[in-house]
Amino acid sequence: MAKHSHWDNIKHKKAANDKKKGAVIAKMGKLITVAVQMGGPNPHDNPRLRLAIDKARAGKMMMDTIERAIKKAAGDLDNGKQMVELAYEGYGPGGVALVLDILTDNRNRTAPEIKKIFERAGCAIGAPGCVSWQFKPKALFLVEAAGEDAVMEALMAADADAQEIEVAEPGQVAITAEATSFDIVQKALQAAKITILNSELAKIPDNRVDLTDPAHIQTFTTLVDALEEHDDVQEVWHNADLPDEP
Repeated sequence: MAKHSHWDNIKHKKAANDKKKGAVIAKMGKLITVAVQMGGPNPHDNPRLRLAIDKARAGKMMMDTIERAIKKAAGDLDNGKQMVELAYEGYGPGGVALVLDILTDNRNRTAPEIKKIFERAGCAIGAPGCVSWQFKPKALFLVEAAGEDAVMEALMAADADAQEIEVAEPGQVAITAEATSFDIVQKALQAAKITILNSELAKIPDNRVDLTDPAHIQTFTTLVDALEEHDDVQEVWHNADLPDEP
């Protein structure tokens, strides 16, 4: 793959998040709640819930905890309680664009808190649409496979289209598809008994910004860390490329 591929950037973000297991597991409950609100409590009929469950299990959330979260979300839905799904946008150092996926039960609390995080870093939150036009929703998969041919055959057999299929590293293949194809690609891989190491509905930037100034890198890292630590922030998407660690 290219030096800074789609999956490399997602993997970098996940490695950082994996250091904060408690926060990751807590956020999975919100992700499950919204998935249940959007499509019901049955994962067989709800692709979004299946993805939430996969992410929760990857975050070391126990299955009985996941099941309790689904039941609680279904009960909250029956009682009229709702989580709100929002996207906030902003500007980081060096012209970097950021898009945040937010899940909150109180937007009047969340908005000023996110704005304050940006301001503390000397950055600015923007108006809706200010940078999101630079990002496209994509389905990303990382699978165990000897090469691209086996993956391509599995997808073709199920009429599942992929935009990119490429070797990530020996024994692993990365797949990029349209976000709307997530479910059909996932089922095609499972039917072919191809092991899915990771999957993600991601927002991929059209262009990336190289951050080389040490001050910009420090500011960006501080900003992203603070955003990811906020309970209502589910994902931080950005178009920054950082130098490889020595």
